[in-house]
Amino acid sequence: MLRAGLWTLTALVLFALVFAFLPSGSQPGAGTGAQLSGVVLSLYPARDEGAVWRFQAAKVSSDPVAGETRLSGLSDGQRLLREKNRAGIYTGRETLDATLTTPDLTIDSQDNMTTQKARITLVAQCADLDLAGNATQPIKIEQGYGFTAPLAIIDSPDVTGRVEKLRMSFQFVIEDSDNDNSTYSANLDATETCRDGKRVPL
Repeated sequence: MLRAGLWTLTALVLFALVFAFLPSGSQPGAGTGAQLSGVVLSLYPARDEGAVWRFQAAKVSSDPVAGETRLSGLSDGQRLLREKNRAGIYTGRETLDATLTTPDLTIDSQDNMTTQKARITLVAQCADLDLAGNATQPIKIEQGYGFTAPLAIIDSPDVTGRVEKLRMSFQFVIEDSDNDNSTYSANLDATETCRDGKRVPL
């Protein structure tokens, strides 16, 4: 009797799942995909081998038609670099490369990410970057490269400033910017330096 009850319960759960993912036709608000809440997500970008992104999200929704996954209520965003041994095999150890603080994030089918407001901290350089964008020109995190933003405020022991139309690598190299409307400079009289991911006095 117990086994029969378990089979019945399993069948009901499967039916509910199938029914939940069926298209809803032309009803108002109808859509495709799935929604999850209270999720810990790991992203292994195909175009950034050796890196992994991890997030906690209050809500995750996926739209397979648009090829997008949206995360909201985001916390603990991290980019980690996976260590390899001499034979090229991953050891299981990871090094924190960057942190990402943003309220929400959209991930496309190429694993690139967009948002309208974010802080990225590049750990090796102790560099804080406050990024701002909008709906038509969002902040973009490009896998295997770095990020772009319409506006960035940079604060690090070596460089500070305000940069428009920023394009920067994960190695803290400014590849492009609107120089006519940007003001940033090296801190020649710096009172602190970056050591092991922390700012320390000189």
